Amino acid sequence: MLDLDLLFQKSKLIPVIIQDAGDGAVLMLGFTNREAVERTLQTKTAWFWSRSRQKLWNKGESSGHFLHVVKMLADCDTDTLLYVCRPDGPTCHTGRRSCFFHTLWEEGEAR
Repeated sequence: MLDLDLLFQKSKLIPVIIQDAGDGAVLMLGFTNREAVERTLQTKTAWFWSRSRQKLWNKGESSGHFLHVVKMLADCDTDTLLYVCRPDGPTCHTGRRSCFFHTLWEEGEAR
């Protein structure tokens, strides 16, 4: 297992990508700190650091749509995490499955 000290050498907050364990869809991007990672490891649900509220939050604590973490990976530079999760429901606060639904460009479209 990766030493948590490696993750937070460059910054106190690092991005974490959430991927659906079922089909591999990217569901959201959040930020995490050491305490949030530790809580994620303890509870097996995704914890984040809210930059706007300046506090820890457990995804699903108000909506009931928890992200059950089945695998945690670090990228090659150990400055970004990927959580593979089984979501209880929609991940986005808008009620959509994923936070990524605004198409900016797609192959075949004129630019």
